[in-house]
Amino acid sequence: MPVIASALLLIFPVAMSFAAANDLFTMKIPNKISLALIAAFALAALYVQLPLETALLHLAIGVAALAAGFVMFSFRLLGGGDAKLMAAGALWMGPEHAILYIAYVTIFGGLLSAAILAYRKYVPVSAEALPPWAVKLHVQGTGIPYGIAIAASGLVMYPSTIWYHALLG
Repeated sequence: MPVIASALLLIFPVAMSFAAANDLFTMKIPNKISLALIAAFALAALYVQLPLETALLHLAIGVAALAAGFVMFSFRLLGGGDAKLMAAGALWMGPEHAILYIAYVTIFGGLLSAAILAYRKYVPVSAEALPPWAVKLHVQGTGIPYGIAIAASGLVMYPSTIWYHALLG
């Protein structure tokens, strides 16, 4: 497999994994991650010679996901970084997998929320015994790091995408 294809193949899972970890530890997803995913999408589209109309469909899916994410952000259901990461992931999924990707985001987000709420309610916390991020996660009203659910959804769906198969060769 050519080095370029290998690099492009790895960008999506590495970026999603980094976003999940960053969200867990800091409750923030840097814009650089979403921008890297968008730039990598453009490079991958050029590399696999994605037809323009297909690329535009992917772009439309990404824009629709961004709009939905900002609506959720305005109702404080999702963070701004989460909205941008979800849109960048949807861009890669395209029309073939976007609905299932969003369904997985919803399912994994619900499971993550339930787990964190149970952690907050049933697990006693000693600030001396836990790392700072785990203590912060325990505080009521801190929020849920949905980047974990978004990344998990992307990682589950990625092997089904055209990118995975085209870049793998």
